[in-house]
Amino acid sequence: MSHVIRRCLLIVSASILVAAITSCARSGRVEASQSVMVESPTVAVVRATRTDLASDLILTAEFEPFQEIDVMAKVSGYIKEIKVDIGDRVKEGQLLATLEIPEMQDDLTRAAAAIEEANADLAAARDELQRAQSARDMAHLSYSRILDVSKKEPGLVPEQEVDEAHSRDLVAEAQVSGAKSHIAATEQHIKVSQAEQSRFKTLFQYGVITAPFTGVVTKRYANNGSLIQAGTASQSQAMPVVRLSENGLLRLALPVPESAVPLIHLGEAVEVRVSAMHRSFPGRVARFSDRVDQSTRTMQTEVDVPNPTLVLVPGMYAEVDLVTAQRRNVLAVPVEAVDGSGGSVRVFTVQPSGTIHVVPVGLGIETAQQMEILSGDLKEGDEVVVGSRSGLKDGEGVQPKVISLAGDLAPKS
Repeated sequence: MSHVIRRCLLIVSASILVAAITSCARSGRVEASQSVMVESPTVAVVRATRTDLASDLILTAEFEPFQEIDVMAKVSGYIKEIKVDIGDRVKEGQLLATLEIPEMQDDLTRAAAAIEEANADLAAARDELQRAQSARDMAHLSYSRILDVSKKEPGLVPEQEVDEAHSRDLVAEAQVSGAKSHIAATEQHIKVSQAEQSRFKTLFQYGVITAPFTGVVTKRYANNGSLIQAGTASQSQAMPVVRLSENGLLRLALPVPESAVPLIHLGEAVEVRVSAMHRSFPGRVARFSDRVDQSTRTMQTEVDVPNPTLVLVPGMYAEVDLVTAQRRNVLAVPVEAVDGSGGSVRVFTVQPSGTIHVVPVGLGIETAQQMEILSGDLKEGDEVVVGSRSGLKDGEGVQPKVISLAGDLAPKS
């Protein structure tokens, strides 16, 4: 009997041992499976999409007035009255200041008197011409009669008398010619006097200083009573009256790099961002020098920015986006998805099986957020890894997590 009991105890012990071993084996497999799951890293992915891309060149410059001048006086004089001050907006032709020039009025009076004198001389010359013509007619008639008698009755009239009559006729004709020349000279003298008067009138008009264009007075140099010298090239120290700036249209002078010169086109619309105002304004490429500067290897390009409300002020900094290339409906991935390490350009994709596949690609244009894919085994909708790719290898198992480009690159649980 004891032998049977001992045998039963051995069977029970063996069963417990087998069960324990089986349980341990099952537990080991579960732990191994969990270990595999823990070791598979989670990666952030974004799907490749088709979109429109445009690459741009961002350049910075200061706003400049479309034109700006120091308004000078053409003639010397004292400021009689100045009508404007700093910040005043004026229109073309508007009165800015008037000069007091007493001696200029005397010059005008003297020129008018000279014209009247010349007109009186002209009247006298015309009277002299009439007398000379009358004397010529009488002398010519007397000579004609004597000559006619001398021909009909030879010897009746002495030859000396005929010659004297002929001489008087010639003298009278010469006097007529002299009177005509006197009239012509007097008429020319009148024209000279009139030209002199016109010159004085023109100079006198320069005593009224007006705005040459519509703009803003940015500086005032003179006050009432200030002596203003004539603004000529030989008097470079002459003081201006005011400084006038045309701010309704502003310029941006941009140094375009040599590589981008072929991409600049006249009339091209551009976006002008003013960071100080947190606003953007429309502009257009208005002109360029059509020559690359040898020292900077850039081409001077000007963008015109309308400023009808004068909200923009010359001297402000602005950024200009020059579109250098555009593509329609191209395959694109985020800039963060492209890996340029190792001397080759590639992207890391996640296969449907959950493994990493490294795909070499060729790139096209690049924007601030995306890059064009020109070549490579990449299709629309493929999941590409963004962010850190350190430690990832081709064929490695991962857990992909799709994220938004606007969100963090680190995947969220």
